[in-house]
Amino acid sequence: MANPIIGAVIIGRNEGKRLKQCLDTVFRDIPNVVYVDSGSTDDSLAVARATGAMTVELDLSQPFTAARARNTGFKALTDRITVDYVQFIDGDCALAEGWVEAARAVLDATSDCVVVCGRRRERFPEISIYNRLCDWEWDTPVGEARACGGDALVRAAAFAKVGGFNPDLIAGEEPELCVRLRGSGGRVFRIDHEMTLHDAAMTRFGQWWTRSRRAGHAYAEGAALHGKPPERHGVAETRRALLWGAALLIVILVLMLVVSPWMALLALIYPAQVLRLALRWGAGRRQSWERAFFLTLGKFPEVQGVLEFYLRRILGRRRRLIEYK
Repeated sequence: MANPIIGAVIIGRNEGKRLKQCLDTVFRDIPNVVYVDSGSTDDSLAVARATGAMTVELDLSQPFTAARARNTGFKALTDRITVDYVQFIDGDCALAEGWVEAARAVLDATSDCVVVCGRRRERFPEISIYNRLCDWEWDTPVGEARACGGDALVRAAAFAKVGGFNPDLIAGEEPELCVRLRGSGGRVFRIDHEMTLHDAAMTRFGQWWTRSRRAGHAYAEGAALHGKPPERHGVAETRRALLWGAALLIVILVLMLVVSPWMALLALIYPAQVLRLALRWGAGRRQSWERAFFLTLGKFPEVQGVLEFYLRRILGRRRRLIEYK
């Protein structure tokens, strides 16, 4: 496509100076920018307006979700101008130099490509193990992919055709969108190029637990929406959370009560799992042990999120946002 028109949608709340960094890096490459604010109490709106971004204040009388904020930004952008591609980016991220050009080239060259994502990196991985875990999580394989994250360059027509993000989802809205995009004949690619720097700002165990809990909720909701063959979206992740986070513990406790207290030794399956994963990634590296330990431990907050989803669904309760910062 010759000279495609590109716009950007940034979402955020109380991001402080991170938002200024985000806006500066986006405006460097994209002239048409919409910032959607979700009830900030700092000067985020003023900062965005000072850069020349179109600003939208999300209606908070309805339940807030990142998906709804992105959809609102997309509508504001496309009501203003006709765009071919849209860069979605979170306000706590900064866009890498050269990213837009590299991602645009893929969309230009591949007519059925609808989403291009790259390497999202954690800005401060040295500050905490939780930040390092985020950086590892985002290091996904290069090539055709099943999903993207919150930062991606998207073909606007394909996005509009499937109705955008599901505004009711409190998490996991990006993979769910990709399910529908792929179902309509589109393809998703992860290219070997720096895309964004992200500031997770996770320094406490409680933040990591909450984020993992949110992931479990997203797995269960994704499976409820698209769990049938051939997609099986979220099914394997939900089953692993239920198995490692609940079923095995229940079995061990029952055996301890019915057979013998010595059955507690069966709980050694958890450190054995840590060992197995660490050996797979290289037992001589500290990061391998960190990943293995927290991946195994993470099944407990994940199953909490899974069970919360099922309980709210049964009781008909409104979903509430699960925020870690």
